[in-house]
Amino acid sequence: MSLLLDPPIRQEIEYRAADVPAAVVARALPWNARLWQHGAVRKSVILLALALLWEGAARWQGNDLLLPSFWQTAQAFVSGIASGELLERVQASLSVLLRGYVAGIAAAFVLTALAVSTRIGRDVLETLVAMFNPLPAIALLPLALLWFGLGNGSLVFVIVHAVLWPLALGTYAGFQGVPETLRMAGRNYGLRGLPLVVYILVPAALPSILSGLKIGWAFAWRTLIAAELVFGVSSGKGGLGWYIFQNRNELYTDKVFAGLATVILIGLLVENLAFRALERVTVRRWGMLR
Repeated sequence: MSLLLDPPIRQEIEYRAADVPAAVVARALPWNARLWQHGAVRKSVILLALALLWEGAARWQGNDLLLPSFWQTAQAFVSGIASGELLERVQASLSVLLRGYVAGIAAAFVLTALAVSTRIGRDVLETLVAMFNPLPAIALLPLALLWFGLGNGSLVFVIVHAVLWPLALGTYAGFQGVPETLRMAGRNYGLRGLPLVVYILVPAALPSILSGLKIGWAFAWRTLIAAELVFGVSSGKGGLGWYIFQNRNELYTDKVFAGLATVILIGLLVENLAFRALERVTVRRWGMLR
């Protein structure tokens, strides 16, 4: 008679690593490594390197009329801020820009909502994007002046054109990339038409929408500056582009560079404050973007 024995039971031991807080791990690094982990510090170092390169190139050139130094441009920038002239021009440009940008966003949303809801809306959007997206917005400025006259309406018109088509194209591409399972889930809850777009498609396509908003902002900003360079004073009050053009005619090259630096600084602020904050509270928080 054979005796069947159960196999020996081996005691399993689970070894768990100690839960070390992230702050403790960060403090274990050298101070320079901890400092370098901040994106603002790395970007500041890049800007400082560019400023030093600019200063060196200006000193090597030795002609303030062609290329003022970084220090001279900084002085002109501070002087423009102190006198209020530069701030006044920036305010005039941003007020026009925001009106055109918001109107372009609204028009793009209407077109893309129709495109994903009806077949004829999709055909209309694809046709209009193919027609007008390759057309530079600044090329419409003569027609805008003829239609809307010497006022802010002409500038708003070209800004809407600059924003509408890239944003509509990016938003529609994002809607097309939404999984069919999400669409079916929305339909199961009785969502059709505009409610389906607002509650299902927009959150799912938000990374593409944000990219379209960034591209539209960049197009609108540079279109406005170019239009102001050509258009000049609007309603007796010139913007930042007119500030650059006027100082160029008077050979104040340091003020020209101060105006260009203001354009760049506004772009950096919008990108790193407005859009970055919007990404942080939406797509990054939802795990849709790394």
